[in-house]
Amino acid sequence: MNSAIESMLEQYDPQNNTERENAIREIIQEIALSGLSHAGFFKKAAFYGGSCLRIFYGLNRFSEDLDFALLKSDQTFKLDDYFDTLKNEFLSFGIDINIEAKVKKTSTPVQSAFLKGNTLMLFMSFFPKSDDAKKIVSSQRIKIKLEIDTDNPAGGKTENKYRMLPSPYEVQVFDEPTLFAGKIHAILCREYKHNVKGRDYYDYLFYAGRNTAINIKYLENKLKNTGKISNDVILNLDMVKRMLEDKFKAVDYEMAKADVAPFIDDKNSLMFWKPELFISTVNKLKED
Repeated sequence: MNSAIESMLEQYDPQNNTERENAIREIIQEIALSGLSHAGFFKKAAFYGGSCLRIFYGLNRFSEDLDFALLKSDQTFKLDDYFDTLKNEFLSFGIDINIEAKVKKTSTPVQSAFLKGNTLMLFMSFFPKSDDAKKIVSSQRIKIKLEIDTDNPAGGKTENKYRMLPSPYEVQVFDEPTLFAGKIHAILCREYKHNVKGRDYYDYLFYAGRNTAINIKYLENKLKNTGKISNDVILNLDMVKRMLEDKFKAVDYEMAKADVAPFIDDKNSLMFWKPELFISTVNKLKED
């Protein structure tokens, strides 16, 4: 096994196949970020979302996807221009990963692709001494989605972050106030059909616990972009607080807890999830 991968695995102490798979996923995510960085991807785009929070800000939950946004709207951008570089990055570490673009039925500014690898083969590479590998069905696949918004609204602020493994690389990420604004936008605008995305609410409490300020201008632009508020509205903090209070009163918290539970170790942290907990955070919100 590559020595860099061995060093990355030392950060984990997986006790079962679920934890081993999560470790493999997280290492694959970081190799992908390294490859994109070396290809110059982050001169055009910034990293955000749950995986960004986990890797660069210390969020204590597993996240499945890699989410990005262009810094300037560009409808000519093609995510698949980076596929060959990503493929070669994985091969340089002895990992066989396929990269496939997601075929869209409708035209949207969001482009998606999937990193796919055979679960059994990856387990044998990462955990060759584990007897539990024989429990894995040979047809199983580990799949990680890459997604980029090519028409992200203006107002986001970024900063550069660095990682040393699997090799030194640099990533441009949205700063915490911008990330918090994006999370509030998701809470206010995400449509729930059969389930509540509890991961949004878990992340919200993470920001609130860190006393993170909100990039109000970026939130305003995103809310206008999705039609939540009209273009003539000037968003202020009081409006954000009222909208969040209304949302927190309407959430099915049992569904929210069920959604996020598989992604966290400390299930007891969900014990007090109810409207009062979330509403108690609203008056403490501040703008950047």
